[in-house]
Amino acid sequence: MTTVAFTPGTEARFAVARHVADAVLFEGYVLYPYRASAAKNRLRWQFGVLVPPSWSAAAEEHDFQHTECLMEPRTGAELAVEVRFLRAQRRTVEELREDGTFAPTGELRLADRVLVAWDEGVEERITLVVPVAGLRGDGTALPFTRPAAEETEEVTDTDGRVLGRLVRRREEISGTLRISAAELDGPYRVERLSVMVENTSTWTAEPGTDRHAALPYSLVATHTLLRLDGGSFLSMTDPPEWAKGAVAACRNLHTWPVLAGEPGRDDLMLSSPIILEDHPAIAPESPGALYDATEIDEILALRTAALTDEEKREARGTDARAAAVIELADTMPPEVLERLHGAVRSLQSVTGPKEPARSVLEPDTPWWDPGGDTGVDPGSDHVLVDGRAVRAGSRVVLRPRLRHTDAQDLFLDGRAALVEAVLHDVDGGVHIAVTVEDDPGADIRREQGRFLYFQPDEVEALEDE
Repeated sequence: MTTVAFTPGTEARFAVARHVADAVLFEGYVLYPYRASAAKNRLRWQFGVLVPPSWSAAAEEHDFQHTECLMEPRTGAELAVEVRFLRAQRRTVEELREDGTFAPTGELRLADRVLVAWDEGVEERITLVVPVAGLRGDGTALPFTRPAAEETEEVTDTDGRVLGRLVRRREEISGTLRISAAELDGPYRVERLSVMVENTSTWTAEPGTDRHAALPYSLVATHTLLRLDGGSFLSMTDPPEWAKGAVAACRNLHTWPVLAGEPGRDDLMLSSPIILEDHPAIAPESPGALYDATEIDEILALRTAALTDEEKREARGTDARAAAVIELADTMPPEVLERLHGAVRSLQSVTGPKEPARSVLEPDTPWWDPGGDTGVDPGSDHVLVDGRAVRAGSRVVLRPRLRHTDAQDLFLDGRAALVEAVLHDVDGGVHIAVTVEDDPGADIRREQGRFLYFQPDEVEALEDE
């Protein structure tokens, strides 16, 4: 049994799930500020790493993933399986010497990028289609191997003159995909599906070997996609009452399966090293892959656009995917950036077939109409601070230490700031919106309405200049 191509129908269904699976595959691939020299990019590959067995014993990392889930297959149904992972491709940089030979170098500086040593991620897939009936008992096993390889790429300047080369090396890796199914006792025709992905590479870790040496022989960000062409999977997160006992008996090690694809469909399952909810989806506002899901897209886009030209050159030379992030941030239209500012989905109105019907959270009249309430005006209102009137345009000194509510207070204490607005809330509280002076992003914050907020006793008024 060998790796196979999927039918158009199965390929189309897997394409739906891969959109989310790509976020799993590349989560943490390269983090802001997207440079190889950044400390956070020196310790990579944290999710779903299946290391060689010799390193697993030495470092207590895992060399396998084990998924169990419940399915209700129809007679004659087939199961399609796709295991996806990254393979660490070690890239080194060499410069051309005067004698015509190439020698390793720490960096190669070009007009638009700075090339340095880096581990690139090469996507690999193991695919299999098998009748569900053939999985009962011992099931089936599919060994796989990816051979070692080496490639070189010449590096030239704008005039076409060769300056050096990139050398990319991949080590041989091997593994085994094991799949079996067992019919459960009870009134329902339910089967427990077991899928195990193992790293079986024969590389041996010598005493003192570190994790960096083991990564080229590892399966990185490993996850599994499953599809039934007839039948359905049961939710492992929210199973029906009659299946809760069987779900609790399933063993999932170093991975967790959830229903994938559109809500309301149950023919797809994604088993991921990152715990997800059923039917996970990428927000439609997301402009593209940023590889750093612990951050907010808007913040990442603004921070990336604010990098210096030299920082952007290094990011472009770090990795092709990092270069794409820089290009995305530099060319993002204002309307796309505005879309990242946020979206509220839970308060959307519900429309009926005859006439609009409002959500129960939508009152007949707004709780506050800024156009109809002439009693307040954030642009002209003021508040007294130490006997002085503070309003939009006033300068103040920030003293947030009075509240000790945020670690950021340590950096803001004593900083001068410009008041952008004085705001009154419905409970009678007063809030002063400010931008910090000498903040290079102040214009962007002002345009987006992203201010820092303080109460009157957290600022000191400055004399007008």
